[in-house]
Formats: sequence, structure tokens, C-alpha cells
Amino acid sequence: MDLIVVAYALYLLLSIPLTVLVARTLSKHGRTFLTEVFADSPGLANAVNQLLVVGFYLVSLGFVALFLTSSTLVLTTRGVFELLSVKIGTVALVLGVMHLLNVLVFNGIRRRHLAPPAPAPVPLPYPGMPQAPPFPAP
Repeated sequence: MDLIVVAYALYLLLSIPLTVLVARTLSKHGRTFLTEVFADSPGLANAVNQLLVVGFYLVSLGFVALFLTSSTLVLTTRGVFELLSVKIGTVALVLGVMHLLNVLVFNGIRRRHLAPPAPAPVPLPYPGMPQAPPFPAP
């Protein structure tokens, strides 16, 4: 059997479960976080959580699939491990960045939801606008 095929199989056998593990962790802890943020609307919390997880899966598994091929010539078992270390390391880094982006999204959602409403803007005077009488001097 060609060693590059072995490397591809091992890459998929390692990177897909890694992606699923990270997604499940994000889903579990993200749901807890969003449930607290959207305490008044638990359905919305679950919907946002599911949308974020689906997006994470699409981007992550899409990257894993696109990163599968290699032009490296693999002739030895050592070459298989070296190729796998680069591929799995890159996938782990990309998953880490995806996790960081999810945390930033969660934080942005939390900030927007928990921020006090902005005060109504004060209208600027325009020509012909009636003026308030001046205050008497003390």
C-alpha cells in the first residue's frame, strides 16, 4: 500500500474526532453561557448555540477536507509521521483559532445583550426652533 494513502487515512482518523471533540465542548459550554445571557429566552439561546456549532463544523471540516492533499513524497514511516505532525498540528491551530473566534462571538453577544440601553439622542437646535427662556441670574 502507498504510504501517502496511509498518511491520509491516519490524518482523517485523527483530525475528524479532534474536530468533533472541540465542537462538542464548544456546544456544551456555549449552551450554558448563552442560557445565562438569554435567560429570558431559552429557545433563542439554544438556536444561537446550534447555529454557532453548525458554522464551526462547516468551517472546520471544510478546512480538514481541503488540507487533506499533499504534494510531499512519502517513502518511509518517518515521512508519514512528519507529514501527519504538520497536518494535525495545523488542524489543531486552526481549531484553536476557531475556538477563540467563538469565544469572541459569545462575548460580543453577552456584551450587547447585557448593556444598558442607550439614552435617547438630544435633538440639535435648528434655525427657527423656539428657544427656552434664559435662566435668571442668581
